[in-house]
Amino acid sequence: MNSRDTQATFDSWLRDYAGILHHVANAFATGADRHDLMQELMLALWRAIPAFRAASLPSTFIYRVTHNAALTWKRAARGHQRKLDALHDLQPASIDLAGQPDADAPTEQLELLYSAIRILEPLDRSLVLLQLDAVSYAQIAEIHGLSESNVGVRLNRIKQKLTTIIQEKTS
Repeated sequence: MNSRDTQATFDSWLRDYAGILHHVANAFATGADRHDLMQELMLALWRAIPAFRAASLPSTFIYRVTHNAALTWKRAARGHQRKLDALHDLQPASIDLAGQPDADAPTEQLELLYSAIRILEPLDRSLVLLQLDAVSYAQIAEIHGLSESNVGVRLNRIKQKLTTIIQEKTS
């Protein structure tokens, strides 16, 4: 695939499947980290385009690439966070960045859902995210290498966990 074809594919996928990238970013990060993760997801998708062989749907391929990239980003972010925590005492206390408005901040209910999803284990987080995007059990199974019945069982358990987490957060 030449660079012009790669660019055309990338542009087409971003236009048609941008929602997937946003859902993955929202499930794995908040605030400014969400924007950083979006950049990482787009870069991972760009790099993965030559590996796409149309053996699956583009959406399935994009989910696989972005979920793996998000998991890698999350592992790296944990290491960075430990270093930042060590430097926390050196930061000026008078700077309050938390009050900055976020132009594309999700609604309060959606943020509650995403905060509950962020608590889940990475595989569970990925499964529920795909379910929320109305991806079929067959596609979810293909993305994660699970059986369709296992996907169904896991999703039912995850829904119960999410219900409990949200009830605890709102009570």
